[in-house]
Amino acid sequence: MHDIRQRIATRNLCVGKRLPSIRVQAEGLGMSRSTVVEAYARLAALGIIESRPGSGFYVGRQLSPFQMAEAPSGYRPATDPVWVTRQALLADADSLKPGCGWLPDSWMPEQEIRRALRTLSRKALAPLTAYGTPQGSPPLRQLLAHRLGERNLHVSAEQLMLTESSTQAVDLLCRLLLQPGDTVLVDDPCYFSFQAMLRAHRAHVVSVPYTPQGPDVKAMAECLATHRPRLYITNAALHNPTGASLSLDVAHKVLMLASQHDLTIIEDDVFADFEHYRTPRYAALDGLQRVVYVGSFSKTLSASVRVGHIATRADWIEQLVDLKLAIAFESGHFSADLLHTMLGSGTYQRHMNSLRARLADAMGLCLERLQRLGIEAWHRPDAGMFVWCQLPGGLDATALSEYALAQHQMLLAPGNSFSPSQQATGFLRFNVAQSLSPAVFEALDQSMQAL
Repeated sequence: MHDIRQRIATRNLCVGKRLPSIRVQAEGLGMSRSTVVEAYARLAALGIIESRPGSGFYVGRQLSPFQMAEAPSGYRPATDPVWVTRQALLADADSLKPGCGWLPDSWMPEQEIRRALRTLSRKALAPLTAYGTPQGSPPLRQLLAHRLGERNLHVSAEQLMLTESSTQAVDLLCRLLLQPGDTVLVDDPCYFSFQAMLRAHRAHVVSVPYTPQGPDVKAMAECLATHRPRLYITNAALHNPTGASLSLDVAHKVLMLASQHDLTIIEDDVFADFEHYRTPRYAALDGLQRVVYVGSFSKTLSASVRVGHIATRADWIEQLVDLKLAIAFESGHFSADLLHTMLGSGTYQRHMNSLRARLADAMGLCLERLQRLGIEAWHRPDAGMFVWCQLPGGLDATALSEYALAQHQMLLAPGNSFSPSQQATGFLRFNVAQSLSPAVFEALDQSMQAL
């Protein structure tokens, strides 16, 4: 049974392929026919193979070409990363969504995007209808290289490749650097989509506790020595879900550990433009030797303007371009031109200046209202839209989230959806921009009282 399963999994036996007869199989394996009959019967009962009377046994047609690795045992739906993402995307416009991961539509620069679209529509027809270049728009890459230089990350446009999002960027890097079964290190807690993606890549996930200054360096050293992970995927600034930012001391220690243990770091900096002032980045300190830098504009500008980017060492760019061409062909030439128009005109910068101020006000108001309910912030972020909070009295965040969704149609983000070790039972992540309505706190209070 194991032999046949392995041959199917590696596609040596394809769907619909006829298996050797019972006699031939028995002779080839040096087993009795009755053993082969029993193995074939069990495989047929499981739906892995199928019997066709008078013809023989064939590989079952129900075989799925792709299946995510199973979630670790003990996960409940409300803490499963894919389930949480699905609920957030399916929620209607009137739902309360303090647990979702993006800004309200009304906070985004819709009119400015419309003006940029009109500007773009007056250009020659080809940019609106043609495919872009494999590496992505040269003018936009040049502009992004300049922006990264302002963050002390000095790269050429040739070291940049455009993607449709930071998620696609991380996915491409996992395709380039991982094999099924490889070990990957993440923070605990961490952005739950990292966990979902690594399940899709069938990676083995290990985690280290996160502190207000970055990963716990001592725990990280022990984990690296024990598990020898291939990659470390993290947010260095305005960490999701905690809102914390990396300290310079921790950054240096992590990079030293990475060098000692041959570790590659993927730094997802999707929240960079929310910062009021610059904090340390692994990529800037490392010079893109062991660190790959990823970013996008989905959180700050528009989820529909799909532009992300990868900055990495020059010898990896060609391989990444080939991977992108193989699975996505093109990353959104039209979106890239639209973004270039908004960046070049100063529109995006004006939007971000306003957005940072608005988020600062929302952060203060949200923390004040949470404190009235006895919900304490684990760390007060310097900027951004997320705050990581602990519930009072030993309340279970997953049970609270399930009740709030069922009774109040309110989406919360329970701590264990972010925690690979499932050690965040009493925590919730709040999106301050989505938590301005008094109805959020009324529903939250009622749900807490009910439990």
